[in-house]
Amino acid sequence: AGVSQSVLVQASTCYGHDNRYVQDCVAKHPHAFIGVFSVDMVSDQAIADIDRWVQAGLSGVRVFIAGHTAADKSLRLDDPRGFEAWQYVEAQGIPMCVQIRSDGLDQVETLLQRFPNALVLLDHFARPHLEGGSPYTEAKALFNLARYPNLHFKLTTHNVRESLLGQSTQADFARAVVNAFGADRIAWGSNFPASKGSLAEHVQEARACLSSLSATDQDWIFSGTAKKIYPKLTQA
Repeated sequence: AGVSQSVLVQASTCYGHDNRYVQDCVAKHPHAFIGVFSVDMVSDQAIADIDRWVQAGLSGVRVFIAGHTAADKSLRLDDPRGFEAWQYVEAQGIPMCVQIRSDGLDQVETLLQRFPNALVLLDHFARPHLEGGSPYTEAKALFNLARYPNLHFKLTTHNVRESLLGQSTQADFARAVVNAFGADRIAWGSNFPASKGSLAEHVQEARACLSSLSATDQDWIFSGTAKKIYPKLTQA
């Protein structure tokens, strides 16, 4: 597929907060993988759980509110019970990967304001509505987050495919997100194996989607931003 290193993100739909599988993969193939784990951020044990998985060799946290069968849709990302764990992650410099849909971006903004030094990575750009095409007014809430420099974005196979819907074009979408956020705040993610197709097909689709960008911007999105967020990639 042309992928030399990967960030393995906990398959929460299958395993919830049991991160042993991703831990085993990283331990067996440290040259190829680093791992992102999930914990219950509102649990009294959240900080202890974070420490446990970091000590086990994993490199980042994932918190999910929507998008899979194990998500507790009654919770809010900005639940005050989770603030102590967020404060700890911020202080330790542990990247925080967030999965939430676009109607919950106000919750993301609350956390960005409260924890301005937390390194936050938003999955799938929060699945914005792109059908209306450029200038993507239906995604205004997403683009309004550009002013938070600690927020980064994961551009995934979902976005690649959804950028072809309605009046949207892939070139318009690529230009819009790079102009708004900068390529150095965007990292490509395959969403493999959840998204249909092989990893090689996901790479090919993403390359086509971003082909109108400069080589420098593409290098950031396919490699540089991930290495900035997860420095262990440069050491693996």
